[in-house]
Amino acid sequence: MSKENTGLYPHRHNFNHDTLSEERKTWTVIILTSLTMVVEIIAGYVFGSMALLADGWHMSTHTAALSITVFAYRYARQHIDDPKFTFGTGKVSVLGGFASAIALAVVALVMAVESIERILSPVRIQFDQAILVAFIGLFVNVISAFVLSFGTHHNHSHGTGDDHRYTDYSLKAAYLHVIADAMTSLFAIAALLTGKFMGWIWLDPIMGIVGAGLITRWSYTLMRDTSKVLLDCSADSQTIESIRRTIESEPETNVSDLHLWQLGEGHFGVIASVVTSRSKPPEYYKKLLKNYKYLSHVTIEVNRGQAH
Repeated sequence: MSKENTGLYPHRHNFNHDTLSEERKTWTVIILTSLTMVVEIIAGYVFGSMALLADGWHMSTHTAALSITVFAYRYARQHIDDPKFTFGTGKVSVLGGFASAIALAVVALVMAVESIERILSPVRIQFDQAILVAFIGLFVNVISAFVLSFGTHHNHSHGTGDDHRYTDYSLKAAYLHVIADAMTSLFAIAALLTGKFMGWIWLDPIMGIVGAGLITRWSYTLMRDTSKVLLDCSADSQTIESIRRTIESEPETNVSDLHLWQLGEGHFGVIASVVTSRSKPPEYYKKLLKNYKYLSHVTIEVNRGQAH
């Protein structure tokens, strides 16, 4: 039996992509949303709009989530060569995305509770002022989404050796916060306009509940995706089978064990146990996987025996 993880794949643990551009975009959005957050919260209390107030408070958690994103980027970059991290700091941004997902869930809960309170105890709404501020919030959210959208398009299909795929979960979380803010602003505008012209004041808190439900769904999806990476869940079966078939394309070779997991954004690790009756070194089987560009850490164990 022989095993090695050097040669074709250098033994390095820098599984991070360049995040300076994403970090600058995030700072831009933090400044924009912080200013708008203060305006909306004050206006929501003064003008009595639950939908507007909910939008403002959600912007506050959005600002906190964006701060988590910036922290994740900086921490990962500062510790990129720290040997204490066995597989590098590639998962720091994933952890940031998970934390942001929890923040989304908390904000959804607060929105739902406050909306129910407003249904039970209605308050007078100053529609004109509230509608104006809601439109301002929507404008800021649209600009923020536009700024962040350029960094969230790196997720491609799986299954072939030429795929280059990764999801920046920190930036995706920040983007979802912005989109959630935009949707909440739209709901607020719809509720305020309906209340002003049709007298349906009850629709304002109802829209707060609808927004809470939508945000909860996004939060769950993000927590599900990030937790799979953090817990080292195996990659999709199609990709695993593709790698298995590639190795077993070699005559008299069988893969007895194969593990594939994500190390960071766009970087995967694989450990494979190969049973073969031929005298081939681990390096030989690594070369069979050279077209799988996202395999950044490869360990091949070769066992002499009869392949099945």
